[in-house]
Amino acid sequence: MARPTRHLLYLHGFRSSPQSMKARMTAAWVAQHRSDIEWWCPQLPPSPAEALALLWQRIEAWPAEHSAVIGSSLGGFYATALAERSGWRAVLLNPAVSPARDLEKYIGETRAWHSDERFFFEPRFIDELRAITAPHLTRLTRLDRYFAIIAKGDEVLSWVEMSARYRGCTIKLLEGGDHALSDFEQHLPEVMGFLGLAARATSG
Repeated sequence: MARPTRHLLYLHGFRSSPQSMKARMTAAWVAQHRSDIEWWCPQLPPSPAEALALLWQRIEAWPAEHSAVIGSSLGGFYATALAERSGWRAVLLNPAVSPARDLEKYIGETRAWHSDERFFFEPRFIDELRAITAPHLTRLTRLDRYFAIIAKGDEVLSWVEMSARYRGCTIKLLEGGDHALSDFEQHLPEVMGFLGLAARATSG
């Protein structure tokens, strides 16, 4: 039986933020049901190298047996890299498989989803993504640590590619859906169950 999670990290996707629907929904669930755990959902910098450096500075002391990460899209790619290095459990929501390939078209000035803030996605960020990808993500270890929710209706990423990348892991393949997983609320209890975070009964 998996040990209960005591530290939970949430990683948003490209151009996203802690204000995303899934991040806010997860934060609200934790606040309501499991305020006893440590929760962190940081705003990630555009640079992949800086993003991972920021994360490791905070989480390196978190014990692997009691820590977990949820990652959406590009955050799912980062979550996989962290899980492979740390031994954590990971929940992946329509995870990016090859962001170095897919994000090349965004080089230049772009805008965040949840604000009017603009930022510049630099060519060097592609090289940073490639550095994260190889060589340690060529083959996943301990597949039982991963739970991927993949929507066939994803309009951004290929569900076939995602499913192949996480073959052997626990996969919930949705017949429809979208990249944002607009129905995430109905999957949230299963996500938390996988992480050993059942809602605690309230007295009254």
